[in-house]
Amino acid sequence: MVETAGGGPGDGTAEVLDRPLPDGVRKRVVQIVSDGFGGLTVAELPAQLRQYARFAPNRRAKFAGNAMAAALETDAVFRQRIGERFREAQPELAGALDAGSPPPAADPLDVAAAAYVLRPAGWVKLVTAAGEEAQRAHAERADEENRAELERLRAELAQARDHTRAETERLRAELESAKKEAESLHRKLRAALSDVKRGEAALRKAQGETDAVRAEAQAQVSAAESESRRLRTRLGEAEATLEATRRAAREGRSVEDMRVRLLLDTLLEATQGLRRELALPPVSVRPAETVDAVEPGRMTPKDIAARALSENDPAILDQLLALPQAHLVVDGYNVTKTGYPQMPLEKQRLRLLGQLSALAAQTGAEVTCVFDGAELAAPVLLAPPRGVRVLFSKPGVTADELIRQLVRAEPPGRPVIVASTDREVADGVAKAGARPVASAVLLKRLS
Repeated sequence: MVETAGGGPGDGTAEVLDRPLPDGVRKRVVQIVSDGFGGLTVAELPAQLRQYARFAPNRRAKFAGNAMAAALETDAVFRQRIGERFREAQPELAGALDAGSPPPAADPLDVAAAAYVLRPAGWVKLVTAAGEEAQRAHAERADEENRAELERLRAELAQARDHTRAETERLRAELESAKKEAESLHRKLRAALSDVKRGEAALRKAQGETDAVRAEAQAQVSAAESESRRLRTRLGEAEATLEATRRAAREGRSVEDMRVRLLLDTLLEATQGLRRELALPPVSVRPAETVDAVEPGRMTPKDIAARALSENDPAILDQLLALPQAHLVVDGYNVTKTGYPQMPLEKQRLRLLGQLSALAAQTGAEVTCVFDGAELAAPVLLAPPRGVRVLFSKPGVTADELIRQLVRAEPPGRPVIVASTDREVADGVAKAGARPVASAVLLKRLS
């Protein structure tokens, strides 16, 4: 702490402390400030100390010591108020300090702390003298403690020497007894060694016999394990063969059942569609109705031929998708690169799938869109739209081959339409029984 406030030449406020307060003096100063808190209102306290106004004196000194010491050093008004409270609490000591004659019997630390707070003329000398006195007292206490410690150590050393002499005599006696015991043990040990040698010879003989029996047993166990492994291998092969046979039978039966059921559903829906299209009456057919002729007002074959559609007419795709159980297989990139090749592949896929979802909702047909997986740097995170199955070809398999596999998987007789401009794809699916449609026709229909 260093005093910076100015004052009169005779009141001591202009004096400056050129060294830190001794620790003992500082503790007494903090205690004086803590005790003076009780006589001050919250408004009379510095702003940084108002939060400690409700603390008990001991707790205030513990938690706000640094803040109180700093406020006392920097705030002259606060220091004056604390000084007034101190004068009220200890008028004799304060009066003696003002008169310049501190009580000789008073504690130097209390005198220095009071002088620091009241700041009478010559207070710096009192604080400095108190620090020196405290240091001398500390040194004297340390010297006394060291002398007491030295005396204690000397007494312990003498006691240790007496104990060592007694312990040495005891150990000497024990050593003599131990030597006699050792000689007796040596004699017993030599006898025991002879017995051990005889036992080791018998043990070696028994161990040889045991090794022979163990070797024979090991050979038998190895032969049994070899036979067991061979039998387990044959059993595993038989179980694998049986499981493969069962799985093949199950898969073959389920695939054939699925194909037959799908074909049956197709035939039933086609029959019902023909009945609705031809408006067949529920009654049985009369024989006269089987005769081939043109009735008045009915459409002639020439009229039917005049209604034939072009291969590039999108309406032909609607007619094909209106067939019962129709399945539309789309060569994805072939269609998108025909319609909008300038767009990135991801946007091409999203645009086509959105249009196919709307088409599936309108027609009710099964729709499968196939993309080439070889052009992908990483798996595509794509949620297929409602009504559209999205497939990517595996590594080493082109989208064209995947389309042909899809067509071959369908039962004969089901209407399968393949949208692709690739001539090889169109010829291949046509041979498998599917109906190829140009990508441009699908794009027109989607537009």
